[in-house]
Amino acid sequence: MMPAPNDRPNPRARNRAGAAADSDRLTRTVAEHLRFSPEAGHIQLFAQRMLLMHANSFAEMRRELIEQLGLARTREMLTRLGYRQGFEDGQRVRALDPDDIAYALALGPRLRETEGFVSTRPIDAMRFDPAQGEFSGDFLWASPWEGEAHLAQIGLSGEPACWIMCGYANGYCTAVTGVPILWRETECVAMGHSHCRVIGKPLSAWEDLDARDTGFLQIHSFVGAPVKPATASDRPTPAAGLGQGFEGFVGASPAFNAAAHLVRRVAPTDSTVLFRGESGVGKERFAKALHSISPRAERPMVSINCAAIPPELVEAELFGVEKGAYTGADAARPGRFERADGGTLFLDEISSLSLQAQGKLLRAIQEHEIERVGATRVQKVDVRLVAAANCDLRAEVEAGRFRADLFYRLNVFPIEIPPLRERREDIPLLVSLFIERYASRFGKTVGGLTPRAFDALWDYHWPGNVRELENMVQRAVILAEDGGGIDVQHLFSGGEKLRAASFNLNVNGTLVPSAAAQTAPSSEPDSRHRQLADQWLDAQQSFADLEALLVQRALERSGGNLSAAARQLGLRRGQMEYRLKKRGGEPAAG
Repeated sequence: MMPAPNDRPNPRARNRAGAAADSDRLTRTVAEHLRFSPEAGHIQLFAQRMLLMHANSFAEMRRELIEQLGLARTREMLTRLGYRQGFEDGQRVRALDPDDIAYALALGPRLRETEGFVSTRPIDAMRFDPAQGEFSGDFLWASPWEGEAHLAQIGLSGEPACWIMCGYANGYCTAVTGVPILWRETECVAMGHSHCRVIGKPLSAWEDLDARDTGFLQIHSFVGAPVKPATASDRPTPAAGLGQGFEGFVGASPAFNAAAHLVRRVAPTDSTVLFRGESGVGKERFAKALHSISPRAERPMVSINCAAIPPELVEAELFGVEKGAYTGADAARPGRFERADGGTLFLDEISSLSLQAQGKLLRAIQEHEIERVGATRVQKVDVRLVAAANCDLRAEVEAGRFRADLFYRLNVFPIEIPPLRERREDIPLLVSLFIERYASRFGKTVGGLTPRAFDALWDYHWPGNVRELENMVQRAVILAEDGGGIDVQHLFSGGEKLRAASFNLNVNGTLVPSAAAQTAPSSEPDSRHRQLADQWLDAQQSFADLEALLVQRALERSGGNLSAAARQLGLRRGQMEYRLKKRGGEPAAG
């Protein structure tokens, strides 16, 4: 029997009802995680402290920044501010349900609406393919605070002005997906449009990047030319995209920015700089960045690894050799000080120098003169000294292994380079840079990281820092299938031990290790697991039976919650649904 016309299902009504239900769910999620404590003076959203600010006073401060720093510098600064806010929110939202990335993405616009910045309307809702690293989104922004403030305070603009909002969208989507995402504003209220429009794609998918798009991610935005008062001609200058300039440095974390700002402050001077930090953090790259923006940039920069020089050759390497100074010295040879004359000398792992070599180095620094081995005359040298140490030199002085007088000569302007575990926000940016680099080198097409792989990188302790990350990505690009994505086993196949640094809640409210930690490859399989596998094989049970048993048991332990069961098995929700449908069952709720 056919239903009466009025009784027929209405697809539009169903869609509207579904959209309303989704909207209600988003609203409930925000409300559940928003806390006001007037007595304590705290407002918390997703367990982080928030502030209610006066929009007019914030707009006034924004205007003063533009007048003092110019449009380009202010845009970089405010975009970076928004990026940090978005990345923090994205990490906390993603932790609610690591498998439901679509819902986490949908929650981002609702958060910004709740915070009073804008009202959003999707033209094309956000879509993300983890395997290929593909992302797309197209939104209209109504009542944008920042665009309206710019129009009122500065006047009609020739370019988009919602910098904090775009930065927030970049940071939020990057944190949720694990892929560097760039949103571009194509229409803006500040330009005279009735609304703002933004389009989002992976950073690597944009073909016409310039400094206005990526300046807030790169070290050149922090250590560029000294700030000067704004002029009428103050406009952003074109620059290469992600990974170009300053040795491919990228970063948006506060720890990275703090080190970069110190580099910028000391670069115009001739002061000695001491970079401190663990092995692999990039001390030499920071030294090269320092040299490249200093007045000595046109002169040579000479580097030497003190740990790689035998003690008996240190003096010859640093100060040079005259012909006939010793057996085998068939010709005169300049040392590193001479070769760096007028430029910069970088001494890496300086703590490895012997006490005798330290004394000779101290004299060269104090007197600005050197004497070649076997020579009878001294010569003046003009060298800026930059040193690096991966240990605490003060402790070395106390232990008697490093000269106190040399330490004080080197410790004029110390800069601490943060380890990667203190700048985890930069991991997606660095991974994207390294994937692009090695995929191009090896002639492969590689997609982005799976959610499990991103979680694993976030949880790892990073004893080898950025150098270790680059090596792991290089390995992963080699192991990944051409045209496929990068998963946990591609990254952690070198014996790395992945600890459970992050946790999820199960249906009983108990903390459990994240899916990435549970599914990371182990270099030493548990003997109990071997015994279970042997018993199953001895019983001649099929792999399909084993899979069915695991799926059923995971559902029982999770109380029928499909997402929780999938996490126990290290699967995504869609993979779990596929296995249930293959068995002829219906997906469970949750």
